[in-house]
This record gives sequence, C-alpha cells and structure tokens, in this order.
Amino acid sequence: MTLIAVAGCATVRTPYNVEPVSRGHAYQAQYREITTPQDNRFLRSVEMNQVPCLPLRGGIAGKTIAIETLLGEKLTRNDLLDVRIGTDEELSGSYVISRDGTLKVPFMPSIRAQGRSGPEVERALAQALEQTELYDTAPPISVRVADFASVSVGVSGAVFEPHQVEIGGKGDTIDTNRAQALGASTEARNLSAALRNAGGVRPDADISAVELRRNGKLYRIDMRGVFEGRNMVDVMLLTGDQVFVPSRQCFQDDLMRPSPISPPGVSLFLSNLTQPATGNAPSAIGRTVREIPYGTRHMQAVIDTNCVGGARATSAHRSAILMSRNPVTGVSVVIERDIEDMLRRADRDDYDPYMLPGDGIACYDSTITNVAEAARVLGLVVVGAALN
Repeated sequence: MTLIAVAGCATVRTPYNVEPVSRGHAYQAQYREITTPQDNRFLRSVEMNQVPCLPLRGGIAGKTIAIETLLGEKLTRNDLLDVRIGTDEELSGSYVISRDGTLKVPFMPSIRAQGRSGPEVERALAQALEQTELYDTAPPISVRVADFASVSVGVSGAVFEPHQVEIGGKGDTIDTNRAQALGASTEARNLSAALRNAGGVRPDADISAVELRRNGKLYRIDMRGVFEGRNMVDVMLLTGDQVFVPSRQCFQDDLMRPSPISPPGVSLFLSNLTQPATGNAPSAIGRTVREIPYGTRHMQAVIDTNCVGGARATSAHRSAILMSRNPVTGVSVVIERDIEDMLRRADRDDYDPYMLPGDGIACYDSTITNVAEAARVLGLVVVGAALN
C-alpha cells in the first residue's frame, strides 16, 4: 500500500506553455502535442512551419544586389603591408595600416588604405609621389599584404549570439615565412566566418538578403548557395562593418543542417534518468553538457544521452522532456514525449523537434522503475531506522 501511494505521488501533469504549442503555433510545428495514435497525413510539420513565412527579400536565387565593389581582398587597419617603390630603399619597407585606416609613408601625405585593394593603394601612391614632386614620373610600385590583421565586426539579427565579434588574424604572432613570401590570403575575415562566430544563423533567418553596412552604404548579399550546392557569395569584412541578418518570422526546416554559416554544434544541457544508468559518469556523459551535431532531432539526442533501452519489462514506458526557448520572442517552452510511442510511430518526424543551442533534456523512468526505486529508498529508510 505504501509503495502504491508513493508511485501515485510521482504523477505529474502535462507541461503548460504560454505559446500555443498544442496547435503547432510555437517556434517549431514539431512541438505540437500528439492527439491521435497516428496522423493520417504524414510530414505536415514542414508545411505548417512555412505558413507564417515572410517573402524572401533576395528575389531570384543566386542574384546578388550591388556587391561588386565588395568582392576581392580589401585592406583594413593593422594589416601588415610590404611596400616597394622602385629601387628607393628609404621609402620601401614594411608598413602597418594606421588606426585611422591610412598608410603613412615618409615625406608624403597619408594615403587612405581602409577598404581599398592593393592595386588601388598602388595607384594612390603613384599619384601622391608625383603631387609631392618626389618623382617626376612615379617608378614601379608594389603593395602586397604580408599579414592580415583581425577585424572587429558587429553582427545582429537572426543569429543565435548577436554581438561584436573579432575574426581573422593571428593576434600578435606573425608567420615570418608567410610574411617573407610577399603575399597573404585568408578566409578567416569573410562574412561567413563572422556569422559562425555569432553562433550561426537561426532557422528563421532570411539568408537571401543578409545586410552589410559599410561607410554609410547598405549592401544585400544572397548566401543561399551554401545550402543549395552552389558557390556561396562571400565577402571580406573590414573593421567597423555592421552585419544584420533579417528574419522571415518562421521556422525553416531546410536550414537545420551543418554549413559554414550554421552553428558549429549544439551544447546540450541534460539530466539523465536513474535507471538503468546509475548516473551520468558511468554512462560516459559529461557532468554539465554534451556536444551534438547541428540538425540533431529530439529523439536522436534522447538516444545519445542513454535514455533509451534497458530491460523492456521495467523500462519500456519512459518519457523525455525537451526544454527550449523561442529565439525570436525569448519565451521558453517545455515539450514532453513518450519515448516508446515516438519510437513506434510512422509519423514520428512530424512530432520530433530539432535541437537548438541551449536546449536541455530531462529523462524520466517508467512507472515500474519508479516503484522499484521507491522500494529501494524505503528499504534504506527502514534499515536506517532499525540500526538507530
């Protein structure tokens, strides 16, 4: 009688949420409650997620608007340059672009280098040499990047961690061999690197029209190629650039894949079940979090955290709770799934949410396991009382 009473006290009600989860109007339609043994219409979640989508701002796929001037390698402050002015040993040498974005060569006015390419700076140098009358006719000039510096860029909008990011460069360490090679190249200062360093784009992002503000001008860049198997339009960023990713106000299942602009992975917060595992350590689960690939679904994560399996008679009817947060509204949501039911449903994908950064999982044992655990605890209490 005592054990039955304890088992009854363990009963909890279905999680309540502020968002209309039961009708599929939460961040993911996959969050909606399971109301029938099996839905006769399969794979409706993708269609339901698309209903509130705002139109793509980028227009025709692959078309990029007004970014021609952004393409190619552009210089920014603190870049290390190798400058050769004919055979002039006094003016030739290594230069660092100043904080104000200019190249300061002795006996000449400052030359703007921020946002320019090497050939553009070469032409500006030639013009300055003639204007200052240091040369009647400018000699051959070479401006080459010996080492790219890091850049500081603001990233906001539909990314998981909007903030000021620093990308590229190697800090105060310069690879002397690369510097002596009179050239340098880097992908670490690209727009894709900035998006990834800001946590990656969210599933509601409109990547057809990623906005880049530079020197008061607005550019829109179509980055859909990264998910469509085409060459992605990518640009090199400069210190002071501002990146904004607009939102379509809907969940896009096709963005839930690893890519150069997706989150590097998901750090999953978890609480493991009591039985059959006695704790996280014997199950090879970290004390706090576990890394899973981006695009992992709830049931995959449940299996990954050792919440499935064991003795069928005592462990069959476990449940798992997913704790997430709507990144658009900031409202939290709790979803509960019967593990055994999900494993056997033909329409499981319609109710199997994708895991997002910061999500948590809690696993609950079956009723039989709860009774056994209660008996064990009561047995320990009785033994303790007898010893006292």
